[in-house]
Amino acid sequence: MNIVEWIAAGVLTLGAVFYLAGTVGLLRFPDVYSRLHALTKADNLGLLLVCVGLGLLAADWQVGALLGTIWLLGLLAATVSAHLIARHARHGHGQATTNSEES
Repeated sequence: MNIVEWIAAGVLTLGAVFYLAGTVGLLRFPDVYSRLHALTKADNLGLLLVCVGLGLLAADWQVGALLGTIWLLGLLAATVSAHLIARHARHGHGQATTNSEES
């Protein structure tokens, strides 16, 4: 293994650690806002590190550009979904209700 492969392996491992930290935050934090914060921040950084690690292993710059696009789309999707979940929780829809209770 050359030095680039070692760096890529380290960056990929660090990305996996951030994914694990986000998952632990999702499972351990007490309220929906703390969970969303931990999950979106850690997973976005984890995805960035995974894309950078894979980009280092790619032999073509077009693959790196595609990985950057994947990261940007993942960032956008996580931001929008976290905003929708937080807004839904803020309006008091956090508890499960049946259809008869909503009417």
